[in-house]
Amino acid sequence: MAHILVTEAIAEGGLDRLREAGHTVESRLGLGRHELLEAVAGVEALIIRSATQVDAELLAAGGDLLVVGRAGIGLDNVDVPAATERGVMVVNAPQSNIISAAEHTMALLLAQARNVPQAHAALVDGRWERSEWEGVELADKTLGIVGLGRIGKLVADRAKAFQMRLVAYDPFVSADRARQVGVELLPLDQVVQEADFLTIHLPKTPETAGLINRDLLVKAKPSMRVVNVARGGIVDERDLAECIRDGVIAGAALDVFDGEPITESPLFELSSVVVTPHLGASTREAQDKAGDAIADMVQLALRGDFVPWAVNVDAAEANETIRPFLPLAETLGRLYGSLHGSLPDSFELCCQGEIAQYDTRIIGLAALKGFFGRISEDPVSYVNAPSMAKAAGVTMREVNCLDTDEYVNLITLRCDDHSISGTLAGRRSEQRIVEIDDHGFDVPPAEHMLVITNDDRPGVIGTVGVLLGDAGVNIADMDVGRVESAGTAVMLLAITAPMPAPLVDELRSSPGILSVAVLNG
Repeated sequence: MAHILVTEAIAEGGLDRLREAGHTVESRLGLGRHELLEAVAGVEALIIRSATQVDAELLAAGGDLLVVGRAGIGLDNVDVPAATERGVMVVNAPQSNIISAAEHTMALLLAQARNVPQAHAALVDGRWERSEWEGVELADKTLGIVGLGRIGKLVADRAKAFQMRLVAYDPFVSADRARQVGVELLPLDQVVQEADFLTIHLPKTPETAGLINRDLLVKAKPSMRVVNVARGGIVDERDLAECIRDGVIAGAALDVFDGEPITESPLFELSSVVVTPHLGASTREAQDKAGDAIADMVQLALRGDFVPWAVNVDAAEANETIRPFLPLAETLGRLYGSLHGSLPDSFELCCQGEIAQYDTRIIGLAALKGFFGRISEDPVSYVNAPSMAKAAGVTMREVNCLDTDEYVNLITLRCDDHSISGTLAGRRSEQRIVEIDDHGFDVPPAEHMLVITNDDRPGVIGTVGVLLGDAGVNIADMDVGRVESAGTAVMLLAITAPMPAPLVDELRSSPGILSVAVLNG
């Protein structure tokens, strides 16, 4: 079981799930930098929120780290390339706070439209100022949505109830898809020109940092208002303050800032600005969801399983069609490592059938994970398997074709010397080894297997059975593939115990036996 360090407040429900799974969970909040560097030594998993800086120095100090879990969406505080280089998986909880963030966006939108916080402050300060805080209606106004991802779409759904016209900018969303959710897709400049309210829902990247700046805002209506519940730094705060002060736009509502925590800003001096201290995910429901989700992702990572929300796995997310084949691909990788017996310079991954219609990179990663997990003493994950292959000088070529003669789906690993194929069979999608070195079989994979090439003549199978039986090795499953033109046959046996080396030597020297390969799954 793993040692897990938690450095920021996480809902106890998620941490209890990790404890129930047998892991040691150590919560140490408020650590200074030196204390953190010491605490992360010997830790396999680190769970954080937005305040802990996970950089190359911290990753080096945590030499045993397998996974960093961010309980939330943003990863501004995690050096993902450095983690990937060290083979550390980075996971987050991208769906935990989307409803809370969308609702907070609507709260700020309404607060900005009706000057709710300003009027509240005046009244509790003893001033009745009805005319001072006249607002505007949302109905029939245009809402410009910059970023039509999960949160942007939720905001669009809610804005429709206020009878708003919806326009959006998102280069990764098709116009047809936007129309399906009732949004007109436009270039960014045109969105800004037409919007009465502009709301931001983008990740912070080098491309989006400072995206909303004075050069863009001068194209807006003087009545336009900006809302940002995404990430600080996407809006240039100095430019925004100047544009509001100069009357270029009417106001803004911000929940996030370039540097946090923050208590002083030119924006805070403006009466037409509404601010909150990064409350987008600060609901009990979002905290519970984030804690539960990150606990589940960390558990998957520690087990070496596929992690749906790993951000530094070089593959598309596995859909429901692809996902059942990942354990099979990993099994084939492990068996292939035993079959080949050494590092090949390259090998080929071929996916045939229905799965070949999809992005199968994750299947290739699973095969690499199984292959190097078989020959390496170090933990192997979907993150570090490609770097292990590169360091070993092994390349993998992926070839997909839609048709397969006998199977609905088939996965094959092949190089010049050996090949192994597998599929999923039956209602329960059970793994089957169906071909080794072009000999057909139908055998469930097992931890211990034998591939025996022999002369195709009577008595050889009996010899094998007697030798294994006398040694107390039970045969759980077996099949024989024949090549009549060559006069040889190949036996594939699933056995219930490891093969002692003297027994392997005795098999190899038996009459009619041409070769014996021991496969360890």
